[in-house]
Amino acid sequence: MVEMKVFGLALDEDSQVPVLILKDMAEEKVLPIWIGAMEAMAISMALNEMSLPRPMTHDLLLNMVKGLGGEITAVEVVSLDEGTYFAEIEVLVGEEKRRIDARPSDAVALALRAKAPIRVAEQVLTEAASNRAEPGKPELRGEDANKWNELLERYDPDDKYKM
Repeated sequence: MVEMKVFGLALDEDSQVPVLILKDMAEEKVLPIWIGAMEAMAISMALNEMSLPRPMTHDLLLNMVKGLGGEITAVEVVSLDEGTYFAEIEVLVGEEKRRIDARPSDAVALALRAKAPIRVAEQVLTEAASNRAEPGKPELRGEDANKWNELLERYDPDDKYKM
């Protein structure tokens, strides 16, 4: 597993779909994941440390895990199958680690709130991302690579949390 961080959120100009952008800690690999609008809002709220008077869904889930004696210790993007990413939330309950199936966007929203590490399986990175061709310019391989490379090159790091 490779530890990643949330680099930011952006909007795919063509499809108008939010994109979660993960980078490895050395900032050598980039993993874009197209996500839903509500999940993007939940991630954006966590990144901007916004809170509401009442818990939103991801806050509620974290409160439930804690209230039941558990702790979210990590989230992991474990596989990529026909363009769909699969993630698992690692929860420590007592001395037992349990893994819960989740969408990557929900897992990341929880990880940010729980301050838990975000990891991506090497195989997922091999399938979906590659080393950057030059500093500041991510490079992807596979079908539609040119489209994704152009999209990622347009991101301004100063605007990474804007949608």
